[in-house]
Amino acid sequence: MAQRVMCLLRRSIGFTVPPAQRALSTTATPAAEGAAVAEATAKEAKKRKKKNLFDVVQFLPGWGVGYKVAKTTWRDVSYQITKINLYKDGRHGKAWGFRYKAGVQAADAPTRISGVNKRGWKYIKESQKKLHDAPKVDVAIAG
Repeated sequence: MAQRVMCLLRRSIGFTVPPAQRALSTTATPAAEGAAVAEATAKEAKKRKKKNLFDVVQFLPGWGVGYKVAKTTWRDVSYQITKINLYKDGRHGKAWGFRYKAGVQAADAPTRISGVNKRGWKYIKESQKKLHDAPKVDVAIAG
């Protein structure tokens, strides 16, 4: 009798859930929850893949001076980097280069590249730097 009273007391307080309520549960199974979490992290990884200009050129020789880059949203527009001015953190700064439109150089003098700190830059692989027509490397770190 005392055991039954204790059981009723536990149920009324909420320490245990009766078996009938467990069977009627509508929550997802742990395996389905794991798959949903994996899918969500995969979507987040795709969102994080876009890089700013400095993330793209940091592994190129001389911080990409002499290489062509473009934003992923631009059509037929690219820049050949001539100068990079990095801030101390190495992920932000300013950049200058020759503008190319449809593969033809659009300006005679280097211009400041707009949107270098925004995400969505790509390296153009056809722009392999050649030693004979590469400008001198000019990388400065600003304080």
